[in-house]
Amino acid sequence: MQTATLVQGALIGLGLAVAGFFIGNGFVDAKALERSVTVKGLSEREVPADVAIWPLQFNIADNQLDSLVKRIEQQTQAVVSFLKERGFTDTELTLKPPTITDKQAQSYGNENVKYRYLAQAVVTVYTDKIEQIIAANKDLLELGKTGVVFSQDNYEYRTQYLYQGLNDIKPQMIEEATQNARLVAEKFAGDSDSQLGKIKTARQGQFSITDRDSNNPHIKKVRVVSTLQYYLAD
Repeated sequence: MQTATLVQGALIGLGLAVAGFFIGNGFVDAKALERSVTVKGLSEREVPADVAIWPLQFNIADNQLDSLVKRIEQQTQAVVSFLKERGFTDTELTLKPPTITDKQAQSYGNENVKYRYLAQAVVTVYTDKIEQIIAANKDLLELGKTGVVFSQDNYEYRTQYLYQGLNDIKPQMIEEATQNARLVAEKFAGDSDSQLGKIKTARQGQFSITDRDSNNPHIKKVRVVSTLQYYLAD
């Protein structure tokens, strides 16, 4: 009886020791899995804009309404002709109906204003002919010599250059950002005498498209930052 009790006690002790061994190793493995490094990978490239939106706003002032309307028609036709001479077609041009303001009819009107009527007209070019837009911009002075007065200080009517080919370069840029992140992670692992493991988490940042600089808005900078977390092992 005493011998059986001793044997039973030994088996229980052995079982506890084995269990302790596996539990201990489990804690070690869990702790190893907690070791990780978080890195960021950047991908940037410059691309030419592929769409331009060019609104040309011009102002006409007159004291006679019928005269004002005639001048609107004449100057609108002059602007359209100017654009067509430079290769733009009717499908690329949009004419916004002119707005006419009667200064004397306003509640704060002044009967001493020089011109009673003020009209604003806008012709907008929407095109993929980027180089022709840039060249035509430089020729606006020639159109101004005909009496067309452009408004250049209205932010609403600034020239916009867009890039719409993002989907074509997304895969390559994501791959490049991921590779750059891995290089950083491998360098960190090597410096810490560790081995780089599998990816624990990955987050792709948003793509941003900005002007390369203020003087060249037709050249765009595309940028994305990916954040990756890798496991580390001894």
